[in-house]
Amino acid sequence: MIVTAFAAAAFFAAALAVWQKSGSEEGWWHAGIQGLGLVVPVCCVIGAVGVIWLGWSLFRLTGGIASIAAWLRHDKPELIQSNPNATVKSLVEAIKTAFDRYSSQAEDSAEQVKNSQIQAHVSQRRQKNTEAIIYSMRDAVVVIDEYNKLSMANEAAGKLFAFDYKHSHHTPISELIGTDYSEFVDFLIQSTKNKARATRREMEFLQTGRQKTFDCVVSCVFDQREELCGVAAVLHDITREKEVSQMKNDFVSHVSHELKTPLASITAYSEMLADGEADDEETRNEFYTVIQNQAKRLNRLIEDILNTSRIESGLIKVSKETASLTMLIEEQMQMIKSYAEEKGIEVIGQKPIVFDQVLVDKDMISQVIVNLLSNAVKYTPSGGTVTIKTDVDEIERLAKVTVTDTGVGIPEDEVEHVFEKFYRVKANNKQAKGTGLGLNLVKQIVEKVHDGRVFVTSKVNQGSTFGFELPLATAEAVQVA
Repeated sequence: MIVTAFAAAAFFAAALAVWQKSGSEEGWWHAGIQGLGLVVPVCCVIGAVGVIWLGWSLFRLTGGIASIAAWLRHDKPELIQSNPNATVKSLVEAIKTAFDRYSSQAEDSAEQVKNSQIQAHVSQRRQKNTEAIIYSMRDAVVVIDEYNKLSMANEAAGKLFAFDYKHSHHTPISELIGTDYSEFVDFLIQSTKNKARATRREMEFLQTGRQKTFDCVVSCVFDQREELCGVAAVLHDITREKEVSQMKNDFVSHVSHELKTPLASITAYSEMLADGEADDEETRNEFYTVIQNQAKRLNRLIEDILNTSRIESGLIKVSKETASLTMLIEEQMQMIKSYAEEKGIEVIGQKPIVFDQVLVDKDMISQVIVNLLSNAVKYTPSGGTVTIKTDVDEIERLAKVTVTDTGVGIPEDEVEHVFEKFYRVKANNKQAKGTGLGLNLVKQIVEKVHDGRVFVTSKVNQGSTFGFELPLATAEAVQVA
């Protein structure tokens, strides 16, 4: 039809052109009649051809649709051709069924895609959380792949092995870690070969001139197919734990010795008394004095151990009242002077100050003063001096007691450890015997029971200054007392 319309329009335009050339109305009619005489037959022929072509196209389209319907419904094509209405109905039903099926599949696919996206998001969050945990750990963590190349490491590992943990991924571990840590590298590579689930080993590394011990746990990582995909190593610094364990062993050894010494003296002198070896009153009194002193020494040692345990567990009974620090010092100096005179050491005190009242447990603070004075005398050579004094800071509302000696002093790297339980300065072990509990008990009483502070300064071969600070008592507390 479209072709026929275009042909008629073309012939009409040709007739107009002829009319224009004739220049008269008769010419127009003549040209128009001639044009129409030509157009009509041509248009009829073209229209017939267009109708035939359109019918053929519709026939082919109907056959195609019928074939699609037969394919969708799995029917025979000849049945569809014999019943056109059934064909159209079947086609509609087939298309609807297919649409419903594909729509359901599309919804299922969309749901699967959504679930996959959620799972991927969760996996990414888990991975980030895992990485955040590893990066925040204080222990050194090193993870390598199956080719012994670095996959992940945290800051602690970077500091321990001196490499850039952020920009060293996929670098062979043997290139990152120096020969000083070859034992650790060999351990990692060997674990990769053995595919061990978990292996533990203690390793010692030299760090800043000090030997440190690490508890190293290496575990192989396997995928879902049980194939090795990497090795993870965690290194925990157990240097302090090893030192504490050794100090405990030393403590048991020292305490055993300290307990045996007074017990041996008590046993020996009591046996001599029982055997009648003390013939006169003077000898018997001497034996009694030795037994009494050794019993006091034994009691003091046991009390230190028990008090330390009670304070740490919070079970100790505290009875606080206002007291003058200067007066407490005077009382304890009388006890220590006889011991100092035996060694030829002078103990120097000070005159009482105007106001040094503190709210304390008198027995506990007296023990603190005795421990500091006896410790100073113990580590001061003959001919030295021990000075104790009290200062008051009215602005800060603090009372400070210092005990200064002219003794052997403490090495700089050990000063910060002297208040630790069981700790004894190695360089001074031969100077005097002890259990390492005295100064720790001082710290516990001052800081944990009385909210004060202990401190120490020292220089080798020049002496040490130990001291503590306590809050001054309020005026109301003094009036109540």
